[in-house]
Amino acid sequence: MARHLVTSALPYINGIKHLGNMVGSMLPADVYSRYLRQRGRDVLYICATDEHGTPAELAAKEQGLPVAEFCAQAHDAQKAVYDGFQLAFDYFGRSSSQQNVEITQHFARRLHKNGFIEERAIRQVYSPVDGRFLPDRYVEGTCPHCGYDRARGDQCENCTRVLDPTDLLQPRSAISGSTELEVRETKHLFLLQSKLQHEVEAWVARHEEEWPQLSSSIARKWLTEGLHDRAITRDLDWGVPVPADTWPELAAEGKVFYVWFDAPIEYIGATKEWSDAAQDGETRDWKAWWYEADESVRYTQFMAKDNVPFHTVMFPATELGVREPWKKVDVVKGFNWLTYYGGKFSTSQKRGIFTDAALELLPADYWRYFLVANAPESDDSSFTWEHFAATVNKDLADTLGNFVNRVLSFSRKQFGDEVPAGHIAGEAEAKLGDAIAGLLAEYEEHIEALQFRKAAAALRALWSAGNSYLEEKAPWLEIKTDRDGAALTLRTAMNLIHLYSVISEPFIPASAKAMRHAFTLDGDTATWVTAEQAKAWGAVPAGTSFTVPPVLFAKISEEDLESYKEHFGGEEGI
Repeated sequence: MARHLVTSALPYINGIKHLGNMVGSMLPADVYSRYLRQRGRDVLYICATDEHGTPAELAAKEQGLPVAEFCAQAHDAQKAVYDGFQLAFDYFGRSSSQQNVEITQHFARRLHKNGFIEERAIRQVYSPVDGRFLPDRYVEGTCPHCGYDRARGDQCENCTRVLDPTDLLQPRSAISGSTELEVRETKHLFLLQSKLQHEVEAWVARHEEEWPQLSSSIARKWLTEGLHDRAITRDLDWGVPVPADTWPELAAEGKVFYVWFDAPIEYIGATKEWSDAAQDGETRDWKAWWYEADESVRYTQFMAKDNVPFHTVMFPATELGVREPWKKVDVVKGFNWLTYYGGKFSTSQKRGIFTDAALELLPADYWRYFLVANAPESDDSSFTWEHFAATVNKDLADTLGNFVNRVLSFSRKQFGDEVPAGHIAGEAEAKLGDAIAGLLAEYEEHIEALQFRKAAAALRALWSAGNSYLEEKAPWLEIKTDRDGAALTLRTAMNLIHLYSVISEPFIPASAKAMRHAFTLDGDTATWVTAEQAKAWGAVPAGTSFTVPPVLFAKISEEDLESYKEHFGGEEGI
C-alpha cells in the first residue's frame, strides 16, 4: 500500500492569512490527512512558512526589525493560528532553514551541470533614490495585460499573469514610491524552461487525468503559451545565496535565488527538517519520501489557483532538469478563490475575516466546517455573514448539536447515567443501518476523490439520518407505552453519536473529541467505522456510563450577526 505524502501551498510570511488562504490550501489538506490516518494509511503532511523574497524584506522594514528576526516572529505567530485551527501537520517548517538552503543549492548545481541554467546580462529596474536595483515586488505599476494599477513586478494578482518588473506600465518603487526609475544592466541566472517544454508536456499528459479540471486547464494554458526562460536570482539581502563554488562572481555580488525557485524545494527541505528533528531512538527517513519514491509514495498537493502554474509546470520542470529521481506530484488539488461578499479580502481596508480574528470570535470547528462545506472547488465562492450564520445554525447547532444534546439529556432524565438496554434492534434499526452504510460509503468515496463539498454534504446527511430516526421513533412518546422500546431508540441514537464522533473528526476534531468523551468506554481505540460495524449498533453497549457534554454549537443570533457585520464589514463595504 502506497504511503501518502501531503503538502499544502506554503503560506507567505508577511502577516496572518485570511480565510480564503485557509480554505484554499491548508484546511482541505488537513481534512484529507486526518481521514487517511483514520483509515490506517501511512501519512506525512508537510507545510512551512515561505520566508524569502521582497515582501518579507518590506514587511520587516515597516516594523523596524532585521528580516531574520521578523520572519522568526511571524513564523511563530502563524503557527499559533494554525494550531488554533487544529491543523495536524506532521511538520511545519521554514523555507529559510539550512536544510532548504543546502537542497536548493544542490538543485541549482545539478541544473547548471545538465545545461539548464545560464548566466545572462539583463537590463533591470534601478532606483537612484533608493540606491539599489529593484527586483520583482519592489516595483509596482499597471499590468500591461489587464490594466490593474497595483500589479507587482512578479505577478499580477488580478489576472494572475506572471510578469517581469520591466513589463509594468507607470512603474514606481515599492520602497520610496519614486517614479524616477532607470534600467541598468546586471547579471542573473536563468532557468532554461524552454529546453524542458516537451518533457513537461509529456509529464503533464501522464498525470493530468487525475487532476481536477481547474489544475489541468491552468497547466495546459501555460504549456500552450510556451514555457519561457525565467530569471531565478534576485538582488536581495535575504534569500538562499547563490553558491560561490559554482558562480563566484554572482555570489560576490550577493545574489540570492528567486523565492519561486526555492519555495517549492522547501517541501523537500521541510521534510528533511522533520527528519532532523527526530528524537533520540526515533528514525525518520526523509529521502524515503522524496527520492526514488515514485512507486511507493502517492503525493497530493493542495493550493489556490494562483499557485497552480508553479506546481504543475514550473517546479516539475525544475525536478525534471535535475536529472535525479525526485518524487513529483501525483495530484494537484487546485481551488478557486473565496471572496468576501463578492469582493477581495483587504487587510488595509479592514474588510473580511482573517484567521486570528476568526478564532477570537468563535471556536475553530465553526470555521472548519463552514469553509470546507463551501470550498471554492468548481468556482469562486463568496463568504457572507448571513450564509455563515445559516450554515452554523442549521447544520451544526440544529442537526448535529441538538441531536447529541437531546438524546443524552433525555436518556439521563429517564434512565440515569448509563446507556439503557431495552429491546433488541428491530426493523427500524435495520433500515437505519442500511441508510447509514450507504451514506458512509458516499462520504468515504468523496473524500478519497478530494471532493470536499460533496463529502460535507454526505456527512450532513449522516447527521440528518439520526434526526430522522429519532423523529420516526419519537422516544418521548414511546416511553409512555413501551419503556424498553424507548430504551432501544436511545441506545441506538447513542451509538450514532459515537459513530459521528469517529467519522466527523476530519471536519470538526474538537467537537468529535467531545462527543467521543461523553462515553466511558474502556479500550475504545476505533479509528474508523465500517458499514458492518455501523449496522451492528454495538460500539456503545448497554450499561456504558455517559455524561452530557456542554453545548457543542451555540446558535448565532440576529444580534450576533449584526455585531459581526458591523465589526468586520458587510456587503456595503464592497
